[in-house]
Formats: sequence, structure tokens, C-alpha cells
Amino acid sequence: MAPSNAAFVTGLTTAALATVGFLAYQASATVPTKAHTATAVPAAVTSKAPRDKRNPTALPHGSGTGERVVYSLDDNRVWLVGPGAKVTRTFKVTPGTIDPTPGVYAVTSRSNTVTGTDGIPIEHVVRFTGVDGVAIGFSAAMKDTAPPASTTTTTVRTGGIRESREDGDAMWSFATIGAKVVVIR
Repeated sequence: MAPSNAAFVTGLTTAALATVGFLAYQASATVPTKAHTATAVPAAVTSKAPRDKRNPTALPHGSGTGERVVYSLDDNRVWLVGPGAKVTRTFKVTPGTIDPTPGVYAVTSRSNTVTGTDGIPIEHVVRFTGVDGVAIGFSAAMKDTAPPASTTTTTVRTGGIRESREDGDAMWSFATIGAKVVVIR
């Protein structure tokens, strides 16, 4: 006797859900529970990286090698560094209330659209570490909003490093899973 169509569809749905659940488990098992820092840390990470006084937007010397995102905590600036150490884009950012520790990281997750910890809808979220349970990453607000409040005016802990929507589009295209992120002073 052949099974009914409803039983067949139920069986297929159950098998599909089990497969998706297994794949989700496998994916979550490969995400590090704690962001890792590479062993070879650029000199610029441990102290203020030398800057070109004639060109403040120039890539700081000693900020790593290879294709990478360079984020300066002191300058609130990002550089997207492509093949041949060529800067493809640089832009200012507005940090959240929590800064990452200087070091070398890898992009661990991305989200196309979510709501930020400050309640603002954001897009093109590129996460690379966490500090005390707060995810740290780059994102763009989906509408005109005030920058995240400073630590002196709010108790909300935010790890979002906000960029313009145009810069967020560039970051989204550039910083895929595993891409190197170098955080410097």
C-alpha cells in the first residue's frame, strides 16, 4: 500500500528540517567561542602606528600585510587594503561604547539587516570579535540617525562601529567571512 501524499510531504519536511538542523549545528561548532588573535601582531597594534603627517588619511605604517581591513581606534578611521597593499577605500567611522582590543582578527559572522543594540535598524553588519558578551563589528544605520551615544551619556553597551551606507556597502563587499581585520591605536 502506497503512503498518502500528506504522509509523504510530512516525511520530506521532517527530513529537510533534520538536515538543516544538522548543518546549523555544524556551522555553529566551527564558530570560535572567543575571538582569536593572530600570533604575528603588527608593531602598530601595541603602540600608536606612525602616521604620515602630510596625509592623515594614508594607511598607517606597520598596520599589517596582505589584504585586510585596518581600523584605527585613535583616528576613528578604516582602510580597506586590497591586493598589492593598495588602499581601495578609507573612511571615518563612529565607534560604539565598547572598543575592541588592538590585535589581528578575522571576520566571524555577517548579517544583512538586524536591529542594533541601540535599537536602530542597521545593515551590512560585519562582526570580528566580542568584548564581555558584546559583539564588535562594522555596520551602517538604515536611516539618518544620530551616532551612537558616548559612554558618558548612556548605559547601553554598544559594539557597533558605524559607517555611512555607502561605506557599509564597500565593507560588505570587501570583508567576507575569514577576512583579516587589524585593529590599531
